Amino acid sequence: MSTSASQSELRLVVLGPRQAGTRPAVCSILGLEDQDSDVGSVPECTKHRGEAAGSQVVVVSSPAWFSSAYDPEERRKHLSSLVALSSPGPHAFLLCVSVNQPSEDEGRALDVLAQMLGPAAVSTYTTILFTHTEELDEDEQLEGYLATWRKDLLEMVARCGDRYHTLESRGGGAEERRAVEELLEKVKEGGTQHFSCPLYQEAEERVKARQVEIVRQRREEEHDSPTDPEDEVTEEEMEAVREEAERSVGGFALELGGIFPSSSVSPSSHAFHGGLWERLVAWIRWLPSLVRRDALMGALVGLFVGGPFGGMVGATVGSVASEVGKRKTEETEKSK
Repeated sequence: MSTSASQSELRLVVLGPRQAGTRPAVCSILGLEDQDSDVGSVPECTKHRGEAAGSQVVVVSSPAWFSSAYDPEERRKHLSSLVALSSPGPHAFLLCVSVNQPSEDEGRALDVLAQMLGPAAVSTYTTILFTHTEELDEDEQLEGYLATWRKDLLEMVARCGDRYHTLESRGGGAEERRAVEELLEKVKEGGTQHFSCPLYQEAEERVKARQVEIVRQRREEEHDSPTDPEDEVTEEEMEAVREEAERSVGGFALELGGIFPSSSVSPSSHAFHGGLWERLVAWIRWLPSLVRRDALMGALVGLFVGGPFGGMVGATVGSVASEVGKRKTEETEKSK
């Protein structure tokens, strides 16, 4: 990739668990057809190029390496690939967060970014991208919902400099395109300087060295003889092998032990918590006579699940119960 091309393009890194809607987010930004795209179809980092709102955009999407479902080596592989593919550094990290699910994994993702790349990666360069907003009532605004029912998500937004957005719209294609334009405008408001840190600087140096190596190897294959190491490698040759070089570099010194302790929740336990959450929400919807005891219900859920995750789930279940009760009351009054 030439220096001018690197400076003119807008690089975005999309993060989040698959169920949080990372694939639709990438497709919306680049104007891809969801069913025809390979975004998120393989369990590895992907890189896509396109044009959006008059800008050349590169979107790197990553598996949920912050989930307890991945072992340390898988995490290291995914993170190394993420850094290499988004080198020399992204203009924004977009963390997809579902408005109707617990946010334990997403909170861990912010912790990893801050510890691995530095606090500015979160406070200055990360935007929360809310998904599944179709779960809200037609007359309910995202801002009001977060302030009333999901203060845990507002705390996450606060960690990211109060930056959040959604690409979902009930108005169809025109409104969705406008939502993408607004997102890119928010990213550009931070200036043209992309994020950088020692790890990204190391990645860029390795990518450039690998580009030169690949070009010279190809020259030797074409001429069937060794090439002169002093021969200059052109920008065009470098750009032609950029992505191949990005995918072939590795070995970054990632210290993840303190970020992902060995006592992390096991995959089976994580799956259990996810299933429990869905069952609890469904159960609450069928118990209108008990929703006035929402605070007690939330506390009991927290005790049952246990640990910090349990406390978070309990608080959120209490909020869901309150919301259900409020809406049941409003529906009853309207029907009188």
